[in-house]
Amino acid sequence: MLIVRVANFVHASSGGLRTALRELGRGYLAAGHQAVLIVPGPRAAEEETPYGSVVTLPGPVVPGLGGYRVLLNRAAVTKRLERLRPDRIEVHDRSTLRWLGSWARRAEVPSTMVSHESLDGLLRLFGPGRSLGLRAADRLNSRTVRAFDSVVCTTGWAEREFTRLGAAPVRVPLGVDLARFAPANRDPELRHRLAGPDQVILLHCGRLSAEKEPRLSLATLAGLRSAGVDAVLVVAGDGPLRTALMREALERRLPATFLGHVADPLLLAALLATADLALAPGPIETFGLAALEALASGTPVVARSTSALPEVIGEAGVAAGGTGAAYAAAVRGLLERTPGERRAAARAQAERFPWSGAVDGFLSVHGLSRTPTGRVHVADPAVSH
Repeated sequence: MLIVRVANFVHASSGGLRTALRELGRGYLAAGHQAVLIVPGPRAAEEETPYGSVVTLPGPVVPGLGGYRVLLNRAAVTKRLERLRPDRIEVHDRSTLRWLGSWARRAEVPSTMVSHESLDGLLRLFGPGRSLGLRAADRLNSRTVRAFDSVVCTTGWAEREFTRLGAAPVRVPLGVDLARFAPANRDPELRHRLAGPDQVILLHCGRLSAEKEPRLSLATLAGLRSAGVDAVLVVAGDGPLRTALMREALERRLPATFLGHVADPLLLAALLATADLALAPGPIETFGLAALEALASGTPVVARSTSALPEVIGEAGVAAGGTGAAYAAAVRGLLERTPGERRAAARAQAERFPWSGAVDGFLSVHGLSRTPTGRVHVADPAVSH
């Protein structure tokens, strides 16, 4: 079966979505599929990768989003899809690619929309207010449900904006690379470079943009230091707020190190395993791959109570409100546990989310399953063509 995925807002320094696309594609290939990914870029290109063929079509940069591009030329996307003749289409952006549901229906191709963001949450943060935002989100989500054969959500939290409409999305949690991210990556030399021997290392790993609320990590650091906790903050990530955050840290004399986007996978794995605690301040995260990678590395997480992350981190972390004081209190609570207890609980929670489980879940949504030999058969003939 040829599964064609189409996604926007993906580039070399993007995080969770890029990871999910890569790992799902790798899993589809291992299960006996062909996998093609269509994404926007500065120019047309094609390449073969370990996670399938990647087709880049020209797309403009969206102002103010740190270099993200979108596929706006529907004719070019349609032409490529017609050439590929997919057996399944999987769409990873419901804000600008919903029209692909109509294309799939005309082409008689089973279609799936994967909901990676909370439209309800985004409209509440940046829209006209809660009541108007809810109504707008409901209208747009209803169109998504009508346009696609199935909608996938990664958590129960993410499902709720669809289930309140009477829709029945399929829940498929994402996964984590348990071999790549592991407590054994803890690096004493790296720790020595980042902090003093008795300092607490907080790690913020994620995009520095408004919807992620990274300023809360600085507020957490300030609250801890005011309470006498000798903590430092390491920020791994880039985005439009980076300059402002660096300036604020300097003005407030907060010991924060900004690494920018960490492209070296070995360094990223070492950072996640070496930190004492990870901070995930985003208020509308629908899953939180960076937090799960921290858990796999043996590092507990303080997550925003308004997001889906409490579902993911379980007892391996703490959910907190959106203030520096609340986050600082959560950090102090975690620090009361012994390092061994914290790290063992984090790793055990992450082991509940292998990528193999996510791949099997997505295959099931597509009406496919893998056989013991890795060959794939159609589970429901009614959805094949």
